[in-house]
Amino acid sequence: MAAEKINGRVAFADLLRVFGIIAVIVLSLTGSAMEHTAVSTQSWWILNLYDGLSRWCVPVFVMLSGMFMLDPKGSSSLSRLFLHNMLRLFLCLLFWGGIYAVVGYAAAGGRFTWHGLWDAILSALRGNTHYHLWFLYIILGLYLVTPILRAFVRGASRKELHYFFVLCFLFASLLPTLFHFWPRSTAPLQVWYDRLEVRMVLGYVGYYVAGYYLKEYTISRLAEAIAYVLGIVGAVVTVWGTAALSRSAGRFTDPLYGWFSPNVVWFSVAIVVLFRYVLGVSEERSRRQRLSGTARLVFGMYLVHVFFLMLLDFLGIGVLSFNPVASVPLLTAAVFLCSFALSWLLAHIPFLGNWLT
Repeated sequence: MAAEKINGRVAFADLLRVFGIIAVIVLSLTGSAMEHTAVSTQSWWILNLYDGLSRWCVPVFVMLSGMFMLDPKGSSSLSRLFLHNMLRLFLCLLFWGGIYAVVGYAAAGGRFTWHGLWDAILSALRGNTHYHLWFLYIILGLYLVTPILRAFVRGASRKELHYFFVLCFLFASLLPTLFHFWPRSTAPLQVWYDRLEVRMVLGYVGYYVAGYYLKEYTISRLAEAIAYVLGIVGAVVTVWGTAALSRSAGRFTDPLYGWFSPNVVWFSVAIVVLFRYVLGVSEERSRRQRLSGTARLVFGMYLVHVFFLMLLDFLGIGVLSFNPVASVPLLTAAVFLCSFALSWLLAHIPFLGNWLT
């Protein structure tokens, strides 16, 4: 079953982008609040539920990048990769890093100076910028190896891709998790892990290639069912496991929230499969066309949504201002709509809009 396209866009990927930015906003709202909430209280449990069930967003955004950047049929030249894709990310990093630094400085009571703006840009160049812009560095790194990975997926058989994913899961997810929870009993194994240095399958490259695979290949019904079962297990482990570890430690502890924890890997893959085979197959084209319009603005929404979190913080409004059962979805909706509006306005700035959102 080929992925359905609307106006040349992959429909399920657009749906994933929109839900993904909603999950990002949820994480941004709940993350800091959990650290300042007593473990095992009702509010903490609610925040843990919202946060834990949104952990798929970062892996899925990496997979979304891989879906299109690694497609050999639509691969661009090296010059386009560097002078368009990477240059755009680099300019966004410098521009928004500078803007956020100035806004943050002003919010702390400072005043604007051109020297301060230049310092903010230099800080972004050194890799020290506003917290949510870390994702741009990750994608830039993946873009650097994209030509090599394109050649790999173009020539690899399906079995070879499966072997690659096994290595990624083993070395980037499972073994590091075992080392974290059982350091003494796994010490001999860790010696082998360190000396093998299988770096090709570490980091986000597994997610990146998995995005291409899940878009390009059709999986069997059995594989789909297994993905859902593992996804449910992953979601439960993320939420209940984090609660159990935090209760035992007497404070919020989050190793099961990590992007490479097996539970988050299973959950993230299951989300893509769900959108690919269930939620992304509707024939309502008018709705899909509106959705694709929103999806085009998601990158800009990611870049600007923190402005509205800063505004909420300035106004003294947070997810603990009232019952988080209601506060999280309400504030998420407010930030989503404001980010959408600002991203839409910025995207319509002649020339600059295409480069900065």
